[in-house]
Amino acid sequence: MSVSRVARFGFIALMITGVQAQQRGGTVQTDKVQPVNRGANPYQVIRDWAQLTLEKRPWGGSNGVAIDRDGKSVWVTDRCSPGTTPGCLGTKANPVHHFDDSGKEIRSFGGGMFVWPHGIHVDREGNVWVTDARAPSTDDLKNFPGEDKKGSVVVKFSPEGKVLMTLGKPGVRGNPPEALTDPTDVVTDPANGDVYVAESHTDVADPNLVGRISVFAKTGKFLRVIGKAGTGPGEFRTPHALEFDSKGRLVVADRHNHRIQVLTKAGKFILEYDNFGRTSGLAIDKSDVIYTTDSESTERVHPGWQRGIRIGSLKDGKVTTFIPPHMTPNSPDGAMGEGIAIDAAGNVYTAEAQLRGVTKYVAGGRQTIVWR
Repeated sequence: MSVSRVARFGFIALMITGVQAQQRGGTVQTDKVQPVNRGANPYQVIRDWAQLTLEKRPWGGSNGVAIDRDGKSVWVTDRCSPGTTPGCLGTKANPVHHFDDSGKEIRSFGGGMFVWPHGIHVDREGNVWVTDARAPSTDDLKNFPGEDKKGSVVVKFSPEGKVLMTLGKPGVRGNPPEALTDPTDVVTDPANGDVYVAESHTDVADPNLVGRISVFAKTGKFLRVIGKAGTGPGEFRTPHALEFDSKGRLVVADRHNHRIQVLTKAGKFILEYDNFGRTSGLAIDKSDVIYTTDSESTERVHPGWQRGIRIGSLKDGKVTTFIPPHMTPNSPDGAMGEGIAIDAAGNVYTAEAQLRGVTKYVAGGRQTIVWR
């Protein structure tokens, strides 16, 4: 074999290895961390806690769950049809749902507006923010012609479902202020109402990968961008969830980098925690206890780590509670929800992308599973 062919095949092998490493995720730092798959589990697990009784249809895959400002009722997004794709294209099903504390559906809305509903957030005034983490692909538009003006946006609703604001240009991926790129989550600053949007949900092997947080004033005026794609401090690969802690610090689930990052509102890096796994969702209570979901860890992408819920403190980053994944015959790694929320009574809720629906974890309950 000629030297040039050896060099070429060597280059191809390096490229394949590089892509595999990117898909595996993690950083040099997080690869050193011993898996955290143990901890107390004082929760009763209630699968299929809520049903879609208003439309009387099955759940689509879900990512977003949030607690209303009343502290007890629950908001959830789903993707309109069973499974995680094709999502809401070609359907008028409502993907935004409000449930009372017993799991009874109160209202639903948003039909015909979304491609792939993702994160959900309730602000201090009770308004509901929903991210749409995809825009229609070429194949999508072949199957669903005329659906090109949807996706890759953040929508602010009143609690009754009236559209109050849209950030981004529907159906277009791009840079703010004109557009957004596959936004995954949104949170508002409780102090001044500024809006923080996490981007993106695109393939991490893409050489043009977007990894950032775009910030808008409560009026919708674009203010700034925090971070960029990468593995360094203040850089992101799939920032998948956002919250503020009691000190007003921005907490980011930097999922593909297998870490939680804590930043100032201006985007200055403060610290990172690496004990919470490949985090898809996070919630923080008033005592700065952090609740995280790991819905993706496998031996291929995160060796040694299990899927599950990890709960600990933002003060020291130590995990004290571990809730293992749901056992399912379809997945040897089990299944765990993506979004997570905690109500005023300490009950935990997860939105299930794989199993679909909502799981409730009752605080102080026994370690049992109840199927509704």
